[in-house]
Amino acid sequence: MDGIRLNDSASLEAFGVDKQRIVEEITRAYAHQIYIDGFFNGDPHPGNFLVSKEAPHRPVLLDFGLTKKLSSPMKRALAKMFLASAEGDQVALLSAFTEMGLKLRLDMPEQAMEATSIFFRSSTPANEAQKTVKSLAEQRNKNMKVIQEKMKLNEKEVKRFNPVDAFPGDIIIFSRVLNLLRGLSSTLNVRIVYLDIMRPFAETVLLGNIDKAPAASPQWIYNTPVHSDVELKLRKLLVELGNIDKILGVQVCAYKDGEVIIDTAAGVLGRYDPRPVQPDSLFSVFSVTKGITAGMVHWLADNGKLKLEENVANIWPEFGVNGKDSLKVHHVLNHTSGLHNALGNVGTENPLLLIDWEECLNHIAASVPETEPGLQQLYHYLSFGWICGGIIEHASGKKLQDVLEEAFIHPLGIEGELYIGIPPGVESRLATLTLDRDDLEKLSGMPNRPELPSTFQLNRIAQMASTFPTLFNMLNVRRAIIPAANGHCSARALARYYAALVDGGVPPPPHSSLSNPPLGSHPHIPKFSGLKLHDKQKDNETNEGVADTKKKQKKNYSKELKDSSHSRKSSKDDYTYTRLANDDSSSSSNTIITNISTNINEAQNKNHRKIFSNPKIHDAFLGVGEYSNMALPNVMFGLGFRRYKSKDGSLTGLGHSGMGGSTGFCDIENRFAIAVTLNKMSFGGVTQQIIQLVCSELNIPLPEEYSGLRGRGLGERDTPLIN
Repeated sequence: MDGIRLNDSASLEAFGVDKQRIVEEITRAYAHQIYIDGFFNGDPHPGNFLVSKEAPHRPVLLDFGLTKKLSSPMKRALAKMFLASAEGDQVALLSAFTEMGLKLRLDMPEQAMEATSIFFRSSTPANEAQKTVKSLAEQRNKNMKVIQEKMKLNEKEVKRFNPVDAFPGDIIIFSRVLNLLRGLSSTLNVRIVYLDIMRPFAETVLLGNIDKAPAASPQWIYNTPVHSDVELKLRKLLVELGNIDKILGVQVCAYKDGEVIIDTAAGVLGRYDPRPVQPDSLFSVFSVTKGITAGMVHWLADNGKLKLEENVANIWPEFGVNGKDSLKVHHVLNHTSGLHNALGNVGTENPLLLIDWEECLNHIAASVPETEPGLQQLYHYLSFGWICGGIIEHASGKKLQDVLEEAFIHPLGIEGELYIGIPPGVESRLATLTLDRDDLEKLSGMPNRPELPSTFQLNRIAQMASTFPTLFNMLNVRRAIIPAANGHCSARALARYYAALVDGGVPPPPHSSLSNPPLGSHPHIPKFSGLKLHDKQKDNETNEGVADTKKKQKKNYSKELKDSSHSRKSSKDDYTYTRLANDDSSSSSNTIITNISTNINEAQNKNHRKIFSNPKIHDAFLGVGEYSNMALPNVMFGLGFRRYKSKDGSLTGLGHSGMGGSTGFCDIENRFAIAVTLNKMSFGGVTQQIIQLVCSELNIPLPEEYSGLRGRGLGERDTPLIN
């Protein structure tokens, strides 16, 4: 090839070469090699390029002696890392690290994002190089100072400490290429904005995989065995909904008579994440979380730690101010405390206040009721979680996540698949939220709903909805304790929870052996890799660092859960439970106590620990029978759970849905439990069709909330599924 060397400034100027355009074209060529071809020249130093003498002057790439081939998963991980850096998305960044095999020794997402942003920083001309180098050195020293404080290292130790535990070879070559390209820019004295030039190529890698509808992608339904005929029919429905772009990613799990009959995962984890949804993927389920939080309050009542008729101020003294001294636990569970708008403006005025658990508890404790307790049921869309959370922590003397683990996670064997505030280390399994724009546009013109408070009417939700994915995809929000709206779970973990509730607290037999990976196989609190500072360092120094890091990682999580000294022991009589024939809450005479011998034998033979000992726990959940004086009659909510009725008005079960369509509920009479998780937020039309199909096939009464396809098309509703 005949051309001009890049270091021949005089010739470049004589031929009128646009140096900026040349370096931009070289950068595009490398972006294409890396992200599209997955095969690139690993040695882009100035001597390996020429510029053609004829106009238009084009770059000539020489010497492919050092090349690197990337696997498809590595290409996707590199693209995801790039876009995560461009968007400041810490969840996606940590997920990309996991996918490419880059392991960190400690949890420092902010510093990881800073380092990656430096990695993809714009190049600077030679005359600014010294200033850039100085700035980078200062930033590195600042980050090492943070590590030193977090690890409690001395000056000598911090110099030896490497925060990266495993650095894949592909990344080494990739970083070499970027550094050489940056040097090339400096040599030619031009500025290159890599985020702008390389972004379209990175997006192509991810979107090229995601845009395929189920019809064009045989792997759209995750490859797990079919449990039943109804599951086979459900999968066909999901494919139909996927082909018309109503589903991005979905999980459905259902139990009937204690056995798994559906466990299906389909679609992809996110708009920029083409990895398949698997049975153990974690979805943000918004207000579905309230059903878990309410369950914890009932569990503490069942264990004698509180009483539902007790004043909240007796449990949480700071709460008993501003007219709340007579407000009782059951008022909170029944959404009749009068605090429905408490912290209602947090989502618009200061959304990041959401992540400050203690500050939110303080705000709630100081809040003022708008109505007298017990007079009117208005949905406590955010305040419910913080009031219940304060009650849980003060009554138990433990952190909320510790109670969750002790009450439900360990007894049900759902470790690693149900959280209120995720721990570090699970980011690679998270589904990313996005919006169904068609449904969003319909919201603003809809009429008010009387059961919703003034700060949560549909027109206001329409104003906030566009920010929900951005806000709830943020790592610090996902890690926050928001017990009304921040649960992360798989459908199979949520379904197992409701399958236990449907049998009065008896955990079902172990989850289907067909499910892969097995339910409960993940560590609930992942550990980071070894923290050795140096091979010759003293053991006590290493152990001290490990202990401190574990303490920091753990935050509010507890690894050693101690049984309450007031816990009740289960007996044979404990295995009777309540089945409700109707919702006449005037007396307990309409409550039928049914002994389910199968569950007794199962629980005794398999040595299951029963979660609840109260034989009338269903009455307590629903606020009927002897609990009818604690809940308003003929309203949507019982004591923490949504009451589900059939078309004829009879009470059939309980559960809770969330903004965007995820849901979990159980039918008590039919021993049926189901959970649906989604990452494309909509009115819930997809959820409605799933529930309709499954209930129809099993001949189970359809809950009134899902009765009749009120929308006009497949997967559509004309009113949003909110609670």
